[in-house]
Amino acid sequence: MADEPIATIDRNSYEPAYAQLVRILRGQIAAGVFRPGDRLPSEAQLCERYDVSPMTVRRVVNILTDQGVVIAEQGRGTFVKPLELGTATFDLDRLQQLFREGQSTVKLLKAHITSATERTARKLAIKVGDRTVFIRRLIFQGEKPMLLHREHVIYDPTRPLIEAEMEVTALRGLFSGGGGSDLKRGDLTIDATVLIEEEAALLHSEVGVPALRLEHIFYDFDDQPVSWGWFICSGDRLRFTATIGFPD
Repeated sequence: MADEPIATIDRNSYEPAYAQLVRILRGQIAAGVFRPGDRLPSEAQLCERYDVSPMTVRRVVNILTDQGVVIAEQGRGTFVKPLELGTATFDLDRLQQLFREGQSTVKLLKAHITSATERTARKLAIKVGDRTVFIRRLIFQGEKPMLLHREHVIYDPTRPLIEAEMEVTALRGLFSGGGGSDLKRGDLTIDATVLIEEEAALLHSEVGVPALRLEHIFYDFDDQPVSWGWFICSGDRLRFTATIGFPD
């Protein structure tokens, strides 16, 4: 175990003592003073070391537990939580950046009414032959094509799709939170695939290059599917990252 750095509670600070102690202990864990699996000092030791009350220490432990930093075990003490790869979460920030204003352009390649195939009908919980609007888009960053997007939207004659929505508005809204207010939730699935001839040509890549496929199904507030589609991109153009542990 590394030497513990000297840390004290600043009584003249506007920051409450419990918040200071949370910050101190998190800093010590991040610095390796306490490592995953180590037991933290006891309540009495923390009270004496930082001149705080037992109530303050209990509050600190509760906060660290809620933050997922420690585990409190009855009768044994409080332990630094071990790293768990299964708790890693990946976000779509890289995609979100593409759809921020000025970061990308969207080219509409195709938009027409078509009849649902068996696969489309199954995904959208409709009948084979029911009408959908098929939309195909190409998303650019600068002059480089980054993503190919295909989507089937349930045809609703009372809500015509305008050109702006087919091109960019709906996509930007979904990733920024500024649109798609008629959507309640979505299911996302990421698969590994390879580019076929059409995709490779549009994305300025080569046939057979490893790629990522992000499939989505969006639902309205009646929990009915309203659209199904997928993004395709070359595997070297989109990366998902996550951080586990306790960074400073």
